[in-house]
Amino acid sequence: MITTVCLDSESKKFTDNFPATEISEHCLGKQNVVWADVSDPTSEDFIELAKEFNFHPLSIEDCQAPHQRPKVEEYEGYYFIVLYEAELVGPDDDLELRELNIFLGSNYLVTVHSRPIRAVETAKRLWHEWTDRAEHGAGMLAYLLIDAIVDDYLPLLDVLSDRMDDLEDQIFGEFKPESIQEIFRIKKQLLYLRRTITPLRDVFNTILRREQPIFARETHVYFQDVFDHIIRVADTIDTLRDMLGSTMDAYLSVQGNRMNMVMKRLTSIATILMSVTLVAGIYGMNFEFMPELHWRFGYVFSLGSMVAVGLALYFYFRKMRWL
Repeated sequence: MITTVCLDSESKKFTDNFPATEISEHCLGKQNVVWADVSDPTSEDFIELAKEFNFHPLSIEDCQAPHQRPKVEEYEGYYFIVLYEAELVGPDDDLELRELNIFLGSNYLVTVHSRPIRAVETAKRLWHEWTDRAEHGAGMLAYLLIDAIVDDYLPLLDVLSDRMDDLEDQIFGEFKPESIQEIFRIKKQLLYLRRTITPLRDVFNTILRREQPIFARETHVYFQDVFDHIIRVADTIDTLRDMLGSTMDAYLSVQGNRMNMVMKRLTSIATILMSVTLVAGIYGMNFEFMPELHWRFGYVFSLGSMVAVGLALYFYFRKMRWL
């Protein structure tokens, strides 16, 4: 399904939902900015795009193959960009990455995606509000779209940071066995985000180098703003990964200390029982000539000896903080 929108940068008027076969005609007007959004594309949609925009077959092939690495490729007259929108979904905050393919020319923008992209709706709304900057062409529209995607990364990272704080409280407080699973789950989510976001630095480096002068210098200022946001997001991810490593080290240290305390307590209890058993073993020997064997208070004396030895060891271990 292809949704089309055209903005006349001179009259500031929008033309919506015109036939896809008229896209090339609208692109001929230099004052026009055309946006074609292709959701859940079919093979016929790709044929139509290649016909109307004269896209290179390699870029169409990459667009048809899912799970591309975030990248930018330069072709004659346009850029082909791949990036991902990220969102935490479901009750367990599972990370979902949605691929977005962008064909960016001087006066047109083509977006292709198989799943709904929230940033597309955000960019459409902002585009109608920013008509006073329509002279910046498709570059301004691309900025609104990409900036909406990048800006959504930071709230997502804030959620992960809050979850890490909760895990730290659990580690040093009331520990739950499922906390270690949550640590590894967040670690995997950060790894996926890093793979998704870090390559975007190369994407905007390529655009800002101006090897193809598709946009005016004034438009590149907006892409520099997005590039700064990406650097901030990438640094935040690296910081969270370091914090997660520290949390894991703290967990292992706490578990080691707890294990040491358990071993101390078990050793102390075993020592007390061994000492009591020693007294019982001595008086349990079946020798005929034992001094206390026929003593009237022998039984009470042996029990008292056991209690005295046990209490003495107990208070000693308490003083040593082993119990």
